Amino acid sequence: MRVVSSGAAVIRAAPVAGAQADEAKARTRRAMLHGPILPTMLRLALPTVSVLVVQTLVTVAETFYVGFLGTAALAGVSLVFPIAMLMTMMSGGGVGGGVASAVARQIGAGRREDADALLWHAVVIALGFGGVFMTAALVFGPALYHALGGRGATLEAALVYSAFLFAGSIGIWLVNLTSAALRGAGDVKVPALVTAAGAAVVIALSPALIFGFGPIPRLGIAGAGIAVTFYYAAASLALIAYLAAGRGTLTLRISPLRRRLFREILRVGLLSAAGTLQSNLTVVLITGAVAGFGTAALAGYGIASRLDYVLIPLLFGVGTAAVTMVGTNVGAGAPARARRIAWTGALVGTLMTGAIGTTAALFPTVWVASFTHDPAVIATGAMYLRIVAPFYAFIGLGMLLYFASQGAGRVMWPFLAGTARLTITAGLGCWLVARAGIGLPTLFAIVCAGSVAFGAITAASIALSKTWGEATG
Repeated sequence: MRVVSSGAAVIRAAPVAGAQADEAKARTRRAMLHGPILPTMLRLALPTVSVLVVQTLVTVAETFYVGFLGTAALAGVSLVFPIAMLMTMMSGGGVGGGVASAVARQIGAGRREDADALLWHAVVIALGFGGVFMTAALVFGPALYHALGGRGATLEAALVYSAFLFAGSIGIWLVNLTSAALRGAGDVKVPALVTAAGAAVVIALSPALIFGFGPIPRLGIAGAGIAVTFYYAAASLALIAYLAAGRGTLTLRISPLRRRLFREILRVGLLSAAGTLQSNLTVVLITGAVAGFGTAALAGYGIASRLDYVLIPLLFGVGTAAVTMVGTNVGAGAPARARRIAWTGALVGTLMTGAIGTTAALFPTVWVASFTHDPAVIATGAMYLRIVAPFYAFIGLGMLLYFASQGAGRVMWPFLAGTARLTITAGLGCWLVARAGIGLPTLFAIVCAGSVAFGAITAASIALSKTWGEATG
């Protein structure tokens, strides 16, 4: 009788657990549609921001470790960093934004089965894009880093670091797209925990592999790439197991592939990815222009511009909350609330990045001197922050409205704003370096002009549109 009773209790517990999960999903949807905007946005953003700040600090720590290997190693990592960030931003905020937006709109419309099916489609996309990035980095990396100014020891360091880092491309795409799907469903805790675990792994493993520890041999700059690849491989397996077990807000099931669901992701994701490509191409071309001023200038720019990337987790955390909230409201047919969410996020992003930029401009050597004691490197890095950092607020404005536009499924104008930034910053800047021989201060001032154009055009496109936030079909 005890066995039967115990079995009956287990049978009764299963529907109870399912009902609790359904109620949790319903509460999340109600908060998106009817809760106070700023508190809901901050509640969604805080876990993502917290762990991504930690992860970014890990990247900063890795730069610190590599600094002990010499200026050539720092310069080599600086060449690879924009390409690595291209993949991270394209998977997390580009195609990943398309995944989160599609899932959020399906949940807003009450189509849970389609939301689950989108998860499987996201995995398939991750496998494809991850394979493309891995192959492209191995085949075209040497020519690219050479074209960006890599020579001698700098080029050798870049090639070694790149080979081991991009070997983990598929894992990076899997983690970022499945995490994006979860965030689109309102689950920010699981992706945050995965990222936090990764930060702990990399911060312990990276110095051990770079410098050697106990039985671990000294691998030099290769160790930095291996540590990142190891984490993403383990994290992707853990996330897939979790989702396949059906314990999350979405359930991973192998299902027939449908063109309609690929289109739901890629009509936003591909244009967003192209926007990400523009943003990183801007950085790559400016990196190449700075390389012409010498190794010390390249290393200084690389260190200073890392602060630009410290902004990304802050903007990404608030931005992904905006994607989820805007997407859910658009799916539910509430465009006015979606627009209010967009402008609330824009205000948060502008104030946040403006405060960081002002501080960096006033005290630039505090950041740069943390990584090197070379006076020439410090001089270039400090110059960059004094000129460029005060204009971070325009990046915050443009990026938050870009994320909100992803949620609404309308990313054409943010893409065109990115085109303007690329044309001004990289096109005009690099042309003037090559043709007119301008110096670094003028080049950095042109970078500021590109940032202003990006923020202003994106804001104007939403302010002047009468249909922004309405369902696109």
